[in-house]
Amino acid sequence: MPEYLVLKDAFCRCKKEGKFLAVEFVDIHKIKSTLDIAEGDISSANRLIADIPKDSIEWNSVYKLYYDALHEMAESFLRFDRIKIDNHQCLFAYLCEIHPELDFDWDFFEIVRTKRNGIHYYGTPVNFDDWKKIELQFRLYFNKLKEEILMKLNAL
Repeated sequence: MPEYLVLKDAFCRCKKEGKFLAVEFVDIHKIKSTLDIAEGDISSANRLIADIPKDSIEWNSVYKLYYDALHEMAESFLRFDRIKIDNHQCLFAYLCEIHPELDFDWDFFEIVRTKRNGIHYYGTPVNFDDWKKIELQFRLYFNKLKEEILMKLNAL
């Protein structure tokens, strides 16, 4: 798992390692499809939230669904820049560094990325309290990216 780096260091390392890959064209179909998939993830997570007790292991699923949706939205947004980034840390570093107008917090992305990696790769579960700490920011960032993507699509 990549270690925590401040934004500038993460961005520079990703750039130096060639993690920012140019793509030829903006794939509108893929952007729209990914937007639908991300919204489906959020819808599924919200149904879980409504029905699970605070002590449930299912908070891991909620966390992962929201993380995946946010990741998908970031990828879709950056498709308008004609860029593809497979590494999550590099994706969020590019998003924060190249698009400061979005006013996203790098530390938030690092927190949710490492928590999600803990679930996926290390068997470290999250709980209700972990979810509540980041829920509002997840929702705000998801909605901001969705709004930006829709504006760009409508401008085409």
